[in-house]
Amino acid sequence: MNSVRIIGGQWRRRVLRFPDAEGLRPTPDRVRETLFNWLGQDLSGLSCLDLFAGSGALGFEAASRGAARVVMVERSVEAVAALRSNAGLLEAEERVEIVQADAVKFASSRVTVDAAPRFDVLFLDPPYNHGWIERLTPLLPRLLADDGVLYAEAETALGACGQWRTERSGKAGQVFYHLMRNGEPDGAQ
Repeated sequence: MNSVRIIGGQWRRRVLRFPDAEGLRPTPDRVRETLFNWLGQDLSGLSCLDLFAGSGALGFEAASRGAARVVMVERSVEAVAALRSNAGLLEAEERVEIVQADAVKFASSRVTVDAAPRFDVLFLDPPYNHGWIERLTPLLPRLLADDGVLYAEAETALGACGQWRTERSGKAGQVFYHLMRNGEPDGAQ
């Protein structure tokens, strides 16, 4: 088993264990720290969606920082088992929902449900070089609130995902990471 550490909030320094799986690469501590500096340390009351949960680093980090609801979507049976185990260890079952599903199928099913609530924050960190971001971009308006924030990791720099424009970005090793908001970019980096 591999491990990743929660870096802030209620569960700071807690270690999450997750299996080895192809394409599963947790967001590094330094990148998560930057992301949560951009988002703000306190996510109280927000609802978050982690579409490619993998290790759970982003979703559990958001819950640790007070998010009222975090939905983690992961298709790997082994990764889902580890996510459920970690949620139990953290006693996070009331705020964290773990769904075993393909991200595009999950997103598509929510698009067809008119009353499905949209999320305040969407974490999008898919396996690279498989076209996931392109397939999910048309579904974003039904997943993410108009004033919602999109965080995306990719193998290349992204200027936008549909109507969500890159507001801040960085690069760590091979990872390009982006904070996006609805509308025009403000030029902040």
